[in-house]
Amino acid sequence: MNIKDSIFTRDKAKKTPSIKWLSLPYTIWMIGFIIIPLIVIVYYGLNSKYTNSITLENILLIKDPVNLKAMLLALRLSLISTFFCLILAYPVAVILSKSRIKRNSYIVMVLILPMWMNALLRTIAWQNILERNGLINTILNFLNLPELNIINTPSAIILGMIYNFLPFMILPIYNVLSKIDIDVINAAKDLGANNIQTFTKIILPLSLPGVISGIIMVFVPSLTTFVISSLLGGSKVILIGNVIEQQFRIGDWHGGSGLSLVLMVFILLSMAVVSRYNKESGGSGLW
Repeated sequence: MNIKDSIFTRDKAKKTPSIKWLSLPYTIWMIGFIIIPLIVIVYYGLNSKYTNSITLENILLIKDPVNLKAMLLALRLSLISTFFCLILAYPVAVILSKSRIKRNSYIVMVLILPMWMNALLRTIAWQNILERNGLINTILNFLNLPELNIINTPSAIILGMIYNFLPFMILPIYNVLSKIDIDVINAAKDLGANNIQTFTKIILPLSLPGVISGIIMVFVPSLTTFVISSLLGGSKVILIGNVIEQQFRIGDWHGGSGLSLVLMVFILLSMAVVSRYNKESGGSGLW
């Protein structure tokens, strides 16, 4: 490269805007809608509403029997819904990764299509389906079969969670499975591995980053949800998300923020544990 080309390259580099500026809109959005709200929650959660001093009384509201029961129930339902999402999503992701390209794209679009609709509308649809005079019981009555009283029960909430969050489990697993080199699988079979050994020794370990990402993407919204439990559980099933919502509705920002901090701790702990296994598996996952 001669001197003239070097000067031209240097001048062009000066005129080219730094790529860091491209992240400025996201940085502003993150500060305004993530960092500042978190600071507000921490401020209200650690301050007394009576003396305006630092206190843990808002966080200790979790020791109330009603709040503790709601927290444990939310954890239980979240774990159950995450488990069933994983059981349902993994075979679908395997089938998608092995299907033809055109058919593959069509099926993926069908899976993503419900996500374009508002989650509230989807949950209301399930409320109409599961209610006593809904679609399911109408069909059962027509067939002279006993009715299902599933509405306003934990089972209805689990069903709503699975329906709303299943695509978030399928897509990460499918994304990882589709990138597994077929030559690796063929090499394992050439070395004498059967289908079960190929799955347990090759496919499953390589797909763990997608599985872990899917678990996080399902468990976190399941634990914090309050819309699904309000519509499908009614007033009979109260989760910690509903308790926090009620605290803010009545104007108790301190109590709601304190319980939110407790919930945040559970979320961060679960993400830390899962992220540890993700690093041990050698995958990048979400992190």
